[in-house]
Amino acid sequence: MAPPILKLDDIFLSFGGAPLLAGAGLQIEPGDKICLVGRNGSGKSTLLKIAAGLVEAQSGEVFRHPSSTVRYLEQAPDFAGFNTVQAYAEAGLGPGDDPYRVTYLLSHLGLSGDEDPRMLSGGESRRAALARVMAPEPDILLLDEPTNHLDLPTIEWLEGELQKTRSALVLISHDRRFLEKVSTATVWLDRGTSRRLDRGFAHFESWRDQVLEAEELEQHKLGKSIEREEHWLRYGVTARRKRNMRRLGELQTMRSNYRGHKGPQGTVQATVSDAQESGKLVIEADKITKSFGERAIVTPFSIRVHRCDCIGLVGPNGAGKTTLLKMLTGQLSPDSGIVKLGTNLEIATLDQKREDLDPEDTLANYLTDGRGENLLVNGEQRHVTGYMKEFLFQPEQARTPIRNLSGGERARLMLARILSRPTNLLILDEPTNDLDIETLDLLQEIVAGFPGTVILVSHDRDFLDRTVTSTIAPAVPDAPDGRWIEYAGGYSDMLVQRKGALEERKRAEKTAEKPKTQQATASGSSKVKLSFKQKFALENLPKEMAKAEAEIAKREQVMADPNLFTRDPASFNRLAGEMEKLRASLTDMEEEWLELEMLREELEG
Repeated sequence: MAPPILKLDDIFLSFGGAPLLAGAGLQIEPGDKICLVGRNGSGKSTLLKIAAGLVEAQSGEVFRHPSSTVRYLEQAPDFAGFNTVQAYAEAGLGPGDDPYRVTYLLSHLGLSGDEDPRMLSGGESRRAALARVMAPEPDILLLDEPTNHLDLPTIEWLEGELQKTRSALVLISHDRRFLEKVSTATVWLDRGTSRRLDRGFAHFESWRDQVLEAEELEQHKLGKSIEREEHWLRYGVTARRKRNMRRLGELQTMRSNYRGHKGPQGTVQATVSDAQESGKLVIEADKITKSFGERAIVTPFSIRVHRCDCIGLVGPNGAGKTTLLKMLTGQLSPDSGIVKLGTNLEIATLDQKREDLDPEDTLANYLTDGRGENLLVNGEQRHVTGYMKEFLFQPEQARTPIRNLSGGERARLMLARILSRPTNLLILDEPTNDLDIETLDLLQEIVAGFPGTVILVSHDRDFLDRTVTSTIAPAVPDAPDGRWIEYAGGYSDMLVQRKGALEERKRAEKTAEKPKTQQATASGSSKVKLSFKQKFALENLPKEMAKAEAEIAKREQVMADPNLFTRDPASFNRLAGEMEKLRASLTDMEEEWLELEMLREELEG
């Protein structure tokens, strides 16, 4: 094993009150690719700053190899004294470093280098900082949320760069797929201390659950030992006084350890407030377009969004995702075409810029809209501090200004407000930004189980795969031209279908290029085959039909109750509507499968 080039041992740091870090450690060896994980507020960023030498621990050992170079990704880059982004990024190079690396990185990060640093957006600032720290190819690269504000193509490019870099890496990120692809080791920061797993993030969650189960078992055993000792103290046969005093001291120590045990931070507990059911058709867009000057953002695009659909929008930054989203929800009028919104819509929006937050407002005032100490959740009056606890806020934070919250806490606060209000159409623009993995799990469960309709913009591939029923993406991913296509399923499903469509188009182009005589010869020697998309549908339609039949059978069983309509007419009508939708979908799938099966038999002779 190579000696460490950076080591933090028994690090202690407190800002008053309970310590943030109490015995935490981090060891980095050449070639390490470590992901640093933990809840929001657990001290991950602080530990990374201690490793970078930007924050000094109150106690503990810090060792950095004298010849090693360290670069840390700043959350708020300082551009003072630099007239261009190129100059800022090149200032991070050391003697002998290749200046071309800066140009290469900036171009892949969507920057020319000529930009005025004072005019950059928050996302562009992060990209410039990323180019600056990566260009020197340091011995140690410390990256705190490097994928924030990056679009999917850039995230996938960054994955490739970090996989092949010679630098040792420590990464903090909420992007599961990114961590799984890049990391080879995991450090878990929990309740001030750290544990290391010499495997990548893909293995972290099962390992974490095992650790917490073992800890719970140990606490249970300690509790039983205390009970046994207390029983001996009360009823045991009196022994030598010296021995009794020793056992009494051990009992006091066990009691102290048991009472002082700090369990893992709780998980967010939340349900969506019920709202009146929307109409069956939520949004209908017919040939809508939008252009800014000569640039087409949306060319004729049509879609029908039904109740219970979950639609994901993906694409590079600047492709027009937010513009399309605003047109679909009636916030922006199209240049041409028509958008019709359904009936009984109760819309709630989580904006990626967190523009709904007044930094001077308090948490309690924001949640209650300034209406005292209570808010109405699912028709029930709740005290604001009790409701805050469900989202891991402490009662003493009720009067805290929002400006004091971290990015993750702000996202959690907005989520708390949205979920307290009746809604049947959720609009989520980059909802996963700054959320820790546990809160992401909760958001995923909320979206997947939401009884209404969801439209979301996200660059989190894992989140998209786990939640959405269809994905809208640019027809040309690398150079968006305003054309958008809706694909069935999540992000990975979209990639498979896009690849199949590309292969089918290439085959068609090759066929069109062949001379007719050559086509005739080829048709005699080889059979025409089903396209990838047709094969995919032929194989998967029977599974989907079986699922639909099972869902229909479930509802038929419930509706067989002769007293259902009298007892609960709303449920009866809801089930009847669902059955109608499922049967129509089943009929469409059966007809499509039959046509494909007949085509397959015809092609196979």
